[in-house]
Amino acid sequence: MAEQSALKVGVYVDVANISQCGGRGMRFDVLRDFASRGAVEPIRLNAYVTFDARRADNDGDFRRLQMNFHSTLRDFGYKVIVKEVKWYQDESGAPYGKANADLDMAVDALLQSENLDRVLLATGDGDFVQVVRALQNKGCRVEVVAFDSVSGELKREADHFICGHLIPNLLPINDGGVAWGAEGSRVRGVCYSFLHEKMFGFLKFLKEIRTGLWNTDTRRKDSPYGSAFVHGSELRGFDLTLLPSREYVFEFSLSTTDKGLQARDIVLVSSPASARRLEVHPPSLNHPDQGGATASRGAAAGPVGSGVAT
Repeated sequence: MAEQSALKVGVYVDVANISQCGGRGMRFDVLRDFASRGAVEPIRLNAYVTFDARRADNDGDFRRLQMNFHSTLRDFGYKVIVKEVKWYQDESGAPYGKANADLDMAVDALLQSENLDRVLLATGDGDFVQVVRALQNKGCRVEVVAFDSVSGELKREADHFICGHLIPNLLPINDGGVAWGAEGSRVRGVCYSFLHEKMFGFLKFLKEIRTGLWNTDTRRKDSPYGSAFVHGSELRGFDLTLLPSREYVFEFSLSTTDKGLQARDIVLVSSPASARRLEVHPPSLNHPDQGGATASRGAAAGPVGSGVAT
């Protein structure tokens, strides 16, 4: 039996899709760590980005920001594949830009899969369903990471889908300097159990990035997941009849009681489009704005204000 460290992993990131669908500010170094669990180093790390050369020629700040973003990706070991924006005119003569890296990403993943055991696709685009099937037919295990507006068929076809909101530190979080999963920290999770007659349930969260994601039973000591008690009164403004559900991602603070961890100061951060929102909590509990590439060790996902259709 092969050692886990011998796994050959490839990562393919549709940067525009991730940025436009809830993943703006994603930390590419954390994504690399997540993809590499069980492997020494990923074999391939490809990031597909769009670039508006016309705007860059006229906007020095925009150009510098994009170049810095691409350089940061390369620092993390990603090969940056640039898809240049093409400009057209609509029927009224108004200009619009279009760039689509889907075909490049699909072809690269399929060709390079010959040398891979596991492929991680960072995209929520349903156009990749057939790509997932083709990769699986080549013997690859296919994982999908995405945030919001994710194709349901893509989720079902993947060998493993995980919402990016749930991966520790993949998106910056206003944690007050407390490590994810520790008492007093802010984490994100889903409600996997709710007893309506008693008005309480439990939220499950990933404690850390490591192998064994299949081990979702939080009662097991070797599970990478933890759970926190939640009382219905903490979910103000939310339709409790929708629970339990994996479709709603909550951010919350962890506090310790004599009965274990409890979720406090809960905010709904991701849901189906028709969902009702929780009431607004104090600004200190909301996400900081993560526009553009960050100066920290996390490069933000995607160009800023390109206004380009993908």
